[in-house]
Amino acid sequence: MRALHLCSIFLGLVDRAVVNGAPQQLLYRTNEHADLDPYPGRPRLTFRPDGTFKITVFSDLHYGENPWDEWGPEQDRNSTRLVKAVLNDEKPDYVVLNGDLITGENTFRENSTTLIDEIVAPLNQAGIPFSSSHGNHDNQANITHAEEILREQKVAPLLSYTRTAPAGVGGPGGPGNYWVPIYRRKNDRAPVLILWFFDSRGGFSAGPNSTRLPDWVDASVGGWIRSETRAMNAAWGSAEKRGALAFVHIPPHVATDLQNNFDSAENPGLNADSLDGGGSVQATTDPANSGKDNTFWDAVNEHIQNLHAVISGHDHGDEWCARDRSKDVIFCFGKHSGYGGYTGDGWGYGVRNLLFTSADPEVGVETWIRMEDGETHARITLNKDYS
Repeated sequence: MRALHLCSIFLGLVDRAVVNGAPQQLLYRTNEHADLDPYPGRPRLTFRPDGTFKITVFSDLHYGENPWDEWGPEQDRNSTRLVKAVLNDEKPDYVVLNGDLITGENTFRENSTTLIDEIVAPLNQAGIPFSSSHGNHDNQANITHAEEILREQKVAPLLSYTRTAPAGVGGPGGPGNYWVPIYRRKNDRAPVLILWFFDSRGGFSAGPNSTRLPDWVDASVGGWIRSETRAMNAAWGSAEKRGALAFVHIPPHVATDLQNNFDSAENPGLNADSLDGGGSVQATTDPANSGKDNTFWDAVNEHIQNLHAVISGHDHGDEWCARDRSKDVIFCFGKHSGYGGYTGDGWGYGVRNLLFTSADPEVGVETWIRMEDGETHARITLNKDYS
């Protein structure tokens, strides 16, 4: 009982500190117990009995383009075919929808959220748990990140683990900051893997007087990461045996330097999208937030231990991984999955798979690109020796 009481006291102190910094509540205010479970009453996500855990990442599905002609709905049907084929073949333990689920500037306001029903239907049918990050095209005059999250929770209440950040965390248009615990076994007290999701915002606010939104993870998220990791350590003990994997739709600004300096032999995968153009990475709309030492990127690398990689979408023609040597963390692109959105000759459509062969965070994670037809390439292991 004493240990539980001390944990509650610690969490209360964290709560007050963050409130003074801006947020009005914390995710774990109602979870002041040693489990720190953000999904009470929900099935725990666990590794398989053989010690493996597989994640399939669908990036940039872009449903809802050109609904006024045949071309748009046809692309949605093609995307759904791809999703079903991949789920049937890969049989992942978890799915991540990594941003730009909907092309919000094309779809109609009155029925835009129903596209979420279409996107998650194959996941519901297959019974695979999942969660989402959101991108610049998910914030437009006809849709918002918050609306997509609410709709996803409504139509997939048993399988969606997507949720919103506490009030005051994420900035305008950026509610989708959260984490998902993965356990070795369902009765374990502490998880062995944390999946982090960050909202890079971008796009425009909804409504007739739409205004541009910042295209970077808000600075408030940095303080939230610090508070959450402290609470985890208080509830579960040291993070030495706990791994982490992060998802954010728009890549961090450092990806530009990585692209300009990497070796294609060490960093295999399509590299057809230049990141030097406006809008390719976070904070291109405001250079003041584009430095390598911004609050979010510093907090990710300072407070999240055993971080295997940070994975983005957004730039449809890139699918490589590279190490940010200044922070000693690996960054990866996913793979353009949806038939909506821009593409190039020979780029194709597919997913990024990640396979944990052990719950031990010291063991590297295998990852590769799988194309719609089943062909695979760019297979690497995310470990301390990579790149």
